[in-house]
Amino acid sequence: MTALPTLLVLDAEPPPRLGRLTGRARVVHTDEAGLAGRLPEADVLLVWDFASHAVRTAWPGAGPRPGWVHTASAGVDHLLCPELAASDTVVTNARGIFDAPIAEYVAALVLAMAKDLPRTWELQRERVWRHRESRRVAGTRAVVVGSGPIGREVARTLKALGVTAAVVGRVPRTGIHGPGDLDRLLARADWVIVAAPLTEETRGMFDLRRFGVMQPSACFVNVGRGQLVVEDALVRALERRWIAGAALDVLTSEPLAADSPLWRVPGLLVSPHMSGDTVGWRDELGAQFVEFFERWAAGRPLRNVVDKQRGYVPGH
Repeated sequence: MTALPTLLVLDAEPPPRLGRLTGRARVVHTDEAGLAGRLPEADVLLVWDFASHAVRTAWPGAGPRPGWVHTASAGVDHLLCPELAASDTVVTNARGIFDAPIAEYVAALVLAMAKDLPRTWELQRERVWRHRESRRVAGTRAVVVGSGPIGREVARTLKALGVTAAVVGRVPRTGIHGPGDLDRLLARADWVIVAAPLTEETRGMFDLRRFGVMQPSACFVNVGRGQLVVEDALVRALERRWIAGAALDVLTSEPLAADSPLWRVPGLLVSPHMSGDTVGWRDELGAQFVEFFERWAAGRPLRNVVDKQRGYVPGH
């Protein structure tokens, strides 16, 4: 009798629903503390706790390592370490689950900032009747940094609102601008949306110089990774009114500490890394993994295979 493959799950609450794998896999659950000791027995690792960096610490240890690692997230920066990147282990991600929800969230932020909705809510709480004029969204320009599925979906959604959206990617191609066009596009953009993966090339790409390139009426939105932005530079840009406003759904340190000055920066909207998390999203992540597991068990090619040197899934 053939032994069942061992599936190791780095858990988070609530745990994934893997009932369809009953009798098809030996499922072992672990927390961060137990991960290193369990890795040698695993054929597959499911990183359900996508906020954890435990894989980066545990992977370099002794013993066999899983041949396949799947993370229930779009980004893979939290688990890629040099040893994993250099190994034969296949890494896959949850590409496809978050595209539309994040695009909707970005559109909501753009509309909220254009129509000054946060201030309207504040004035209502203060019982102050203050008439203001708001901005039109149709006819404005956006630059979306990140040409993956999320960035392209953001551009499509903004175009439905009448926004002219240019997408910037790592490599220029049809319909996608290259990094060399970024500063020129920033200087003309009303909305700057960041949806890029975190790599050594993108880390800290939005610094004081880049915020200085933007026009004073521009608003900045980050739904990629917190480390793409030099937060002190963003604070300075907002305080000096180099730009009109900003929204951060991802931050360098999460959760954001209660005493962080970011809570009080004028014109900055902070949300707790929730742009892709709609009702039922965990079930979608679990179903996607089960589908991938069935492909793996049948010897079929996996989807969403990450280029471990680049740090993302290549191609369209």
